[in-house]
Amino acid sequence: MTDIRIGIIGGSGLYDMAELTDREERRVSTPFGDPSGPYVIGTLRGRRVAFLARHGAGHRYIPTELNYRANIFGFKTLGVEFILSASAVGSLQERYVPQHLVIPDQFFDRTKGRVSTFFGNGLVAHVAFAHPVCRRLGEVAYEACRTAGATVHRGGTYVCMEGPQFSTLAESKLYRSWGMDVIGMTNLQEAKLAREAEICYATIALVTDYDCWHPEHDSVTVDMIVANLVANARTAQQVIAESVAHLPFERTCECADALAHAIITRPEAVPEQVKRDLAPIVGRYLR
Repeated sequence: MTDIRIGIIGGSGLYDMAELTDREERRVSTPFGDPSGPYVIGTLRGRRVAFLARHGAGHRYIPTELNYRANIFGFKTLGVEFILSASAVGSLQERYVPQHLVIPDQFFDRTKGRVSTFFGNGLVAHVAFAHPVCRRLGEVAYEACRTAGATVHRGGTYVCMEGPQFSTLAESKLYRSWGMDVIGMTNLQEAKLAREAEICYATIALVTDYDCWHPEHDSVTVDMIVANLVANARTAQQVIAESVAHLPFERTCECADALAHAIITRPEAVPEQVKRDLAPIVGRYLR
């Protein structure tokens, strides 16, 4: 076990952590290919953390192109047990105003065939996912938002759409009628894979704009959205740093043992190469 127990994923606008000291870049190879870039290892509020820019240096990857498996597997090999993810989102409800923060506790999938499991190729597992966000880690993030002075909302559903285009007006109105809260393009796959890797996961959703349902949507300019991204990134850095100061905690949540009763395949039937490839995840269950 390493001393790097906390992982941070930075989304649109959040490509670095200003407070991070004692930095080093670490490239990680995985059975699933390369992560979005090197992990930046450093010290934040006295804790060793690993930071990854989700979309790569210079924001090069659209959500569909992201290698979600490599990103999460890389965190696992570093010893990470907690992932805080920061993501830009659109608001589907009037009460979520641009520059507000939301700590969602549910996801709804509108992606189209993205790979979102480590399993297959002779090894079958079905993890429980009714509660996709670690409740305790979500509470830490929520309290950190309040400490940072941000306007924050606890709970809600994040619609994960394919992109890279934004919603049509018909889609946006439908999501609102379903009672969805915010919409983004990246977090569901991260949450699923983190659960399979037995990593606690929570999202800090940073509202940049109202989705196209809003009657004033057409008056929103790119400059306004970019300004909200910049402001959100500053807030996110404060929130993440404050969250890290209250980590780690004793993991008694379902995340910590998500695979305990999830692996269906008999150990002797699992291909040896699959066992080797997934050893960081399944090693303690498949001896």
